[in-house]
Amino acid sequence: MNILILGSGGREHALAWKLNQSPKLQKLFIAPGNAGTSKIGKNIPIGVNDFASIKNLVLKNGIHMVVVGPEDPLVNGIHDFFLEDKQLKHIPVIGPQKNAARLEGSKEFAKEFMIRHEIPTAQYESFTASTIEKGYQFLKTLKAPYVLKADGLAAGKGVVILNTLEEAKKELKSMLLDEKFGKASTTVVIEEFLDGIELSVFVLTDGKNYKVLPTAKDYKRIGEGDTGLNTGGMGAISPVPFADKELMNKIEKEIVKPTVEGLKMDNLPYKGFVFIGLIKVGNDPKVIEYNVRLGDPETEVVIPRIKNDLVEIFEAIGNQTLDTITLELDERTAATVMTVSGGYPEAYAKGKQINGIDDITDSLVFHAGTTISPEGHVITNGGRVMAITSFGKDFKEALKISYDNVEQLSFEGMNYRKDLGFDL
Repeated sequence: MNILILGSGGREHALAWKLNQSPKLQKLFIAPGNAGTSKIGKNIPIGVNDFASIKNLVLKNGIHMVVVGPEDPLVNGIHDFFLEDKQLKHIPVIGPQKNAARLEGSKEFAKEFMIRHEIPTAQYESFTASTIEKGYQFLKTLKAPYVLKADGLAAGKGVVILNTLEEAKKELKSMLLDEKFGKASTTVVIEEFLDGIELSVFVLTDGKNYKVLPTAKDYKRIGEGDTGLNTGGMGAISPVPFADKELMNKIEKEIVKPTVEGLKMDNLPYKGFVFIGLIKVGNDPKVIEYNVRLGDPETEVVIPRIKNDLVEIFEAIGNQTLDTITLELDERTAATVMTVSGGYPEAYAKGKQINGIDDITDSLVFHAGTTISPEGHVITNGGRVMAITSFGKDFKEALKISYDNVEQLSFEGMNYRKDLGFDL
């Protein structure tokens, strides 16, 4: 079977690494890929939203399945593009259709979905430039801190948490009137702040059946102790130590089942991953957000813990026979540490040579923002550069192995969080 993965990050490298273990795989293509994926399959320099070029690539190389990594092409309708094309419609696409992808593409759509299907979440209201005065009034009804979310896709940076009413008003103006996030903040969702501890639950669904994948916890802030600006993710741990059987039963009953049933009821065709960002408030789980793909860097700890053949799982999604699969998981804990470019998540330089990759032992290396220089060196090509994943009997042991191996790596300006797991 020939498979195409769309994307270029750590998530896509982890998927490529796992798919490559399947005896069913013949050829693997990654578009556009990175320096890490180039060692596993063939990188093709095509953008994830260039649907016409993706079609040509698929037909030219006899691709049998397309696995969509990032959210952009899903929100832009890559799955629908395949279904509507006579030459492509028989090829399974792992990822939801455009209407269902609005669960991530629009915070307002997601909130309305949750309310409609009685899925526990924070109270909220939505505002536009013409209703900004009402937004100011709504802020006054809430207690600090204040949560403001750009409705559309903002590369993981569209959620702002502020401690004073004045800051919140200023930010609302910046988002709605000054177009801080461009089109993404034409509508802004303001919601009550939920105080608790966060975790992510990943669900695979074929549109009828579902499987709950391992839980994970990621660390979004750039600074130690969860301070500073939000990033795409500085590291992750799986499973989450506090996600005991009682909590998981509650999550499945109150959130996972109503989500999958809600997708069916609302006629939102879904074949792929549902990422459910949760917060545990007291003993109750509530949904913060949905993503319509695997999270990154959570993928780098969730996928290595799955023992099954991933090609078989994806085939079952395409055929809607996911109920025939028994999920087998590695009981050990996996922890990943993300190394990032100096200055990230603000301005940073690219093209820095990365040294020490071959010195890493007992850990998996997943490339996130890397490429190969004309001289053949692995160099930085993004804000988040490389994830180092290790197994251990618990998260402390797994993290220690990852941190020991991160110290083998070096590139100019390299930065990473040294306190992952501090809140566990």
